[in-house]
Amino acid sequence: QTAVFSDIHANLPAFEAVLRDAEEVGVDGLWCLGDVVGYGASPDGCVELAREHTDACLVGNHDLAVLDELDTSTFSSAAAAAVEWTAENSKPETLDFLRGLEPADTSHAAALYHASPRDPVWEYVLWPEQAAECLVVQDRRVSFIGHSHVALFFSAEEAESAGDRPPEARGWQAGAGARLEIDEGRWLINPGSVGQPRDGDPRAAWLELDTDSWQATYHRVEYDIDRAAEAIERAGLPEHLAKRLFVGR
Repeated sequence: QTAVFSDIHANLPAFEAVLRDAEEVGVDGLWCLGDVVGYGASPDGCVELAREHTDACLVGNHDLAVLDELDTSTFSSAAAAAVEWTAENSKPETLDFLRGLEPADTSHAAALYHASPRDPVWEYVLWPEQAAECLVVQDRRVSFIGHSHVALFFSAEEAESAGDRPPEARGWQAGAGARLEIDEGRWLINPGSVGQPRDGDPRAAWLELDTDSWQATYHRVEYDIDRAAEAIERAGLPEHLAKRLFVGR
């Protein structure tokens, strides 16, 4: 069993809660889909936990921006301010860890991408039409993506031959406790966000994957939002970044 999670965004209380929850469930592997930093006020603590505990960790667009490897002109003003703050307030070893990561990893039983199989850094996959095109090009039958901060999944039947028109994809948002039987067909699955959910549920999100039975189960866990918000305010980061944590938007 593997815990799959994404978009920690320097929210240490949320990440700690997810790691505790995953340990209680009894997972024996942890895959992080990127954006360990950005938005939140604890980049060093989150990167240290990711380095210690994850078996696979990707780099996300915010991580790349902090490393000055990606232009922030398309970021919101709050996101850009957080990138600047993180670059100035992170330990050198934090930045070194992020610098060694890639936005995709296809070496496991399921393929891992920060954003999408077509564009591992930037594409937000939110609609079945997009997902259908991604499902065709992904490196494995089952893939995991982050980036949108929304817990959701898309599936399609396998094409009967390589030249066939891609089958229609279907997609849904997934609430806590939702269980997917993913032993057949092609799947593109987003576990949601650890540190800044945007699907209306402020609890930290992660997904439990069983690659023996090919089942996936969505989890949400309460965490100390006040502690995370106060850290953002103490750091002098935009107040909006603290307030949004309480509503999951």
